[in-house]
Amino acid sequence: MLSFFKDYKYFAIVLGILSVIIISIFYNILKVEKVLPIYQPASVNAELVDSTIQYKKKYHKIADFSLTNQNGKTITQEDYKDKIYVADFFFTTCQTICPLMTDNMVIIQKAILDDDDVMLLSHSVTPEIDSVAQLKRYAIKKGVNDTKWNLVTGDKKQIYALARKSYLAVKEDGDGGPFDMVHTENFMLIDKKQQIRGFYDGTKLEDINLLLEDIKTLKKEYK
Repeated sequence: MLSFFKDYKYFAIVLGILSVIIISIFYNILKVEKVLPIYQPASVNAELVDSTIQYKKKYHKIADFSLTNQNGKTITQEDYKDKIYVADFFFTTCQTICPLMTDNMVIIQKAILDDDDVMLLSHSVTPEIDSVAQLKRYAIKKGVNDTKWNLVTGDKKQIYALARKSYLAVKEDGDGGPFDMVHTENFMLIDKKQQIRGFYDGTKLEDINLLLEDIKTLKKEYK
């Protein structure tokens, strides 16, 4: 009788070990890693999309650009080649949402400071006011790291076209004229293929935390 229970004890131990192994295997098979969506004009709120591209269901990318940063350097898509980056639209004289957005972008800058794969890009929507000198003063005031974060100015129509036709960032219609204003709280997460992978409210700290987590998720795609 004792021998029977002794044998049963060993059987139970072996069975328990096998059960743990089997459960672990099934867990790893069934565990699905989070994958960020790739946003297309046809898959976002139609109000955010220029009517000329609302039908587009695939292959949407950020258009090529040529703008000037706070140091007077020409910044193009080549400066963001093979980089993940966060983009937004702001202006230095804004007294409403922009200061909070910039403060939250500073939080992101601090988090990605030592990460060579990630950069930041802020477009002025009042380039007639935000000269290179004005952007430089603002950058110094806010603690912008020139190696990680470009504040850019340039042709207003180009900036507004980027906002509406590339980043799908704003609801307003217009052509970048003198009385036309892009004013959006959106932060956009852009991958290494210049595709939009996320939209976030740049005024909300919970969205900033989500954005930082999504950057980690996105980085896994390139391992």
